Amino acid sequence: MKNEKIDVIIPTYHPGKEFAALLECLEQQSCPVSRIIVMNTEEQFWDTRWEKEHPCLEVHHLKKENFDHGGTRRQAAELSDGDVMVFLTQDAMPADKNTVSHLVKALNSQENIGAAYARQLPNSSCSFVEAYTRSFNYPDQSGVKTKDDLPVLGIKTFFCSNVCAAYKKDIYRKLGGFVEKTIFNEDMIYAADLIHAGYGIAYAADAKVVHSHNYSCSQQFHRNFDLGVSQAQYPEIFDGVPSEGEGLRLVKKTFSYLVKHGKWYLIPGFIIQNGCKYAGYFMGKRYKKLSKKMILRCTMNQTYWNESK
Repeated sequence: MKNEKIDVIIPTYHPGKEFAALLECLEQQSCPVSRIIVMNTEEQFWDTRWEKEHPCLEVHHLKKENFDHGGTRRQAAELSDGDVMVFLTQDAMPADKNTVSHLVKALNSQENIGAAYARQLPNSSCSFVEAYTRSFNYPDQSGVKTKDDLPVLGIKTFFCSNVCAAYKKDIYRKLGGFVEKTIFNEDMIYAADLIHAGYGIAYAADAKVVHSHNYSCSQQFHRNFDLGVSQAQYPEIFDGVPSEGEGLRLVKKTFSYLVKHGKWYLIPGFIIQNGCKYAGYFMGKRYKKLSKKMILRCTMNQTYWNESK
């Protein structure tokens, strides 16, 4: 691995003791991290002791109304002078000391690779269905996706998760980086730019983070509404690429998995949850037809709409 400067960038909101453990883990990585740049929403929730305990930590505070999935990460990228930028979320814990090393190795495995993302493992409280979803979206086999994969993979070609992902700074600058304003999906929007510009995206299965959620049906609806909105706002990226097919394949695979393992009692809840997912996505894709009042009832991110149409 060549000698590169690596910055880790983490947006935070109300970070707790788990975040302190994350900082410790990052400092123990086998591949040294130069700086940990934190974009913290609302200063009153920040523990100033962390800055004293971790010399490589650099925090920038912002108001909740100024946070944006794309714009805030874009601002952090401008603060970074690293050759490689590793983006994390505050609830993603590296599974071992080699997470960053494996991620950077995948990023540098080919000259044309512009991004690499990690495998997400379920945490100890993860539900049976969500654990299978993690294995479906994050298998144990690494790979590289390019424009040639679009006919087969469809929208999956653009998949890249900022839960844990690394980017080459020179390519990032060349392509213009993350979008200034988006409700969601800033990672896939940039990944699509990479693919269309002829670059590849690496999936590094050996770079592992522990990260999962047990979303309720209501939370799934709101989350997928915002997902639909983000795709509707970038038709030049998403309209020509099939997306529903990948979701349907996951549903079929999960249904078979539940039957195979005798988890019949989970099937009704699974069906209801997927109905909520699709309803949210369907409405999000058509948000322009909805009233502002209805949008605010459907969205997961109400502050986004304060200055949005």
